[in-house]
Amino acid sequence: MRLDKLIASQGKYSRTDVKKLIKQGLIVVNGKTATTSDEKVDPDSAEVVINGEPFIYKEHIYIMLNKPEGVVSATDDKVHKTVLDLVPPELFRDGLFPAGRLDADTTGFVLITDDGDFAHKILSPKNHVEKTYIAELADSISEEDILKLESGITLKDGYECLPSKIKLLGEKIIEIKICEGKYHQIKRMIGATNNRVLSLKRVQIGALPLDIDLRPGNCREITQEELGEITTKNGTYFYAE
Repeated sequence: MRLDKLIASQGKYSRTDVKKLIKQGLIVVNGKTATTSDEKVDPDSAEVVINGEPFIYKEHIYIMLNKPEGVVSATDDKVHKTVLDLVPPELFRDGLFPAGRLDADTTGFVLITDDGDFAHKILSPKNHVEKTYIAELADSISEEDILKLESGITLKDGYECLPSKIKLLGEKIIEIKICEGKYHQIKRMIGATNNRVLSLKRVQIGALPLDIDLRPGNCREITQEELGEITTKNGTYFYAE
């Protein structure tokens, strides 16, 4: 890979920045001062130092955001603030997108990445990666309605949802786990029981919970170990059929 492309791919420097740094003699590759931006380097083995600081290459990045209310899960919006607007410069790079969407008024865990293959795997219903939400309801929920939700409720438009998992946390508060991501799905599921969602927060993806120390609007990088918590269950990768 070209040196300028390698460095620019991580988001902190542009290709123009790289050329300026090379002219200043501030980039060292495998112990030698770089002289040209099109120098070919191996992303996996090259030792690059920029202005005295080791350069660390990551093919992809995975970010946990605690989405606040009013922010849209999109890469661009002319009216509203997007989840990408909340990514700090040190984590930002081209190609980032939210892996799955939360409604503007839904809060909590949004995973942002530039890895399309990974996003597809965790979003595909056939891979059964559960997303866990806490929902506050307008009315108390009956055992009968819980059974309907857990059996795979049929929405008012005729769509048959996959079975969900429900835990009653309070008279009008439930934890609900689903492995689909249809438009307004949980709100529509609850609506099919003649109830209504007052507030909704995603608190976990797979087995990885939202960091309790992450304030609304803040985000941090997800570690490789934590990625394993998203994509595995009982040691089975994506536990797909």
